[in-house]
Amino acid sequence: MNLVIIQLSAQALLGRKRFLLLLVLPLALAALAVTIRALAGPDVGYDEVVAGLGLGIALPLVALLATSSVLGPEIDDGSIVYLLAKPVSRRVVAASKFVVALGATVLFGAVPLPLLGLVISPGSTDLSLAWFAAGVLASAAYTGLFLALAALTRHAVVAGLLFVFFWEGLLGNLLVGVRWVSIGAWSRQAAASVEAEVVLTVGVGIAYAVSAAAVVMLAGVWFTGLRLRSFSMRGET
Repeated sequence: MNLVIIQLSAQALLGRKRFLLLLVLPLALAALAVTIRALAGPDVGYDEVVAGLGLGIALPLVALLATSSVLGPEIDDGSIVYLLAKPVSRRVVAASKFVVALGATVLFGAVPLPLLGLVISPGSTDLSLAWFAAGVLASAAYTGLFLALAALTRHAVVAGLLFVFFWEGLLGNLLVGVRWVSIGAWSRQAAASVEAEVVLTVGVGIAYAVSAAAVVMLAGVWFTGLRLRSFSMRGET
């Protein structure tokens, strides 16, 4: 990894407008959790808010925003060519971008999950930690996948949204077999492995879940580095 690239990417990601966008989803979920707790009392709507909205929708959207912010604009305006002109390995550039996007996804996507859980159900410490573990696993996989999409196409945001809502949401809930290639299913398996209170309709096993997430993460970084090499060789944007 390269500290200069990490610093520049972090500055671009945490610029005023992007920083505010990253805050919107966790703050909206926090407001929802507080409202539910105030109107319905404790222990109501836990799974719907934490697992459904937090892990299933907000976290992947945060990952999509983070990855598109650290790489997408440089590809769109052509400035990526000037970055790649520096004597830095393309794998190092990809890994540095990944670290920044992953940090933002964990901070704004995974960390809010246990906090939301404690707001709704203050006594569910172990359960909240389980969903945090699920969030970290999902953050790594989503960041690797969406970083590769950002390197592959200028329409990464559209492709990512289709993946989240169509593949993970619609087909993931309708077809049992999708669980083997669903980041959401892997992350829920991680939560169930930490806390028995998390109920799974059909699981994939924790070893498979962790291995699959690691493969997606590493493959995403590898592909991004490979794609960046093609930019520098052909001068494409």
